[in-house]
Amino acid sequence: MAKETEKTLDLHNIPIVHFPDRSARWLFQDTEYVRGLVEIVEGPLADQIDFNQMEQIVGSSVTDDLQGWVPDLVLRAPFHSKSRTGEVRICILIEHQSTVDTHMALRVNTYRSQIWNSQSREWASNNIPATQQLLYPVIPIVFYTGEQRWNAPLTLDAIMDVPEVLARFVPKFDILLLDVKGTASETLTRTGHPLGWLMIVLQKEHADVEELKRALITALSHINSLGEDQKRQWEMAISYLLLLILHRRPDDQHDHLKTVVDDQIPPSRRKEIVNMVYSRAHRLLDEGREQGIKQGIEQGIEQGIEQGIEQGERKGIIESILALLGARFQPETVQALKPAIEAIDDLQRLRELLLAAYKAQSVDAFTKTLYQ
Repeated sequence: MAKETEKTLDLHNIPIVHFPDRSARWLFQDTEYVRGLVEIVEGPLADQIDFNQMEQIVGSSVTDDLQGWVPDLVLRAPFHSKSRTGEVRICILIEHQSTVDTHMALRVNTYRSQIWNSQSREWASNNIPATQQLLYPVIPIVFYTGEQRWNAPLTLDAIMDVPEVLARFVPKFDILLLDVKGTASETLTRTGHPLGWLMIVLQKEHADVEELKRALITALSHINSLGEDQKRQWEMAISYLLLLILHRRPDDQHDHLKTVVDDQIPPSRRKEIVNMVYSRAHRLLDEGREQGIKQGIEQGIEQGIEQGIEQGERKGIIESILALLGARFQPETVQALKPAIEAIDDLQRLRELLLAAYKAQSVDAFTKTLYQ
């Protein structure tokens, strides 16, 4: 039965709207992936930023299955060079549209003003003395994954007709740009950061299947070298690749490409994959409860709320059990157990089976628990 754990993984089978935008925002909520981005676009600058103390200050979180999303990301971080403010703001603008935004400099200028206006309001609410009211520098980074090469200027004067006598009244500032599809793979991967290897796979998202396979195998050979202290980055990288396959490739290629990913994962790290699914199982439970409360409130009666919670939780547990089994054992074997699992109404019994799905060493062991 040991071979059953060697089958292809089946994670994240939930459709995601706007995958290119959401996946990037999700990656950059991990400060190590922000570090990777800065290292690629402006290496010396990365050495001056304390990513260990970086915090997101605008927007909400994105869940690991990418079902939530946020606007452009703004983060704060200490800056090591001598400065009275001691901090910088990093603004990441996620761009995926097919046409290049020729007004990007105007957008960036607007974002800068919004960030500084917010800082000004903080001064007032916290009674900061005037002598300490210093604006933070803002570092804008455009992360562009569109197919068209970025050929638009990133300066305000490019969208103005400015005679020389007025040039001094036009603000000038730098905007960092990563044009993923238009950047050489050597540039993306020169720092060795996992973000760069993910990007070389993203470059091949529309390539023929054999070319994408080669990119996956190459990327995973480097991603799998991440140490135990980089476990979170490794898990995110694997999730990103699986989601990319699911949402950017034809349905008839999913199983084959997920097997390619699975085959590259060292046996010692397979338990981490199962733990990823188990974490997702808990999120499904929470989503089920929330949906149940919503259904009950819509019915407008206490009994409806209770019934809604129970129905939502039951659905969440069943989906979680099937997700865990699907990640660990043969899909056809799990499919055979599905009717029996879905027929169970007892919530406590389902909770016991969820734990069993996580701990079972073989599908036979789980089946014995199911029918005992």
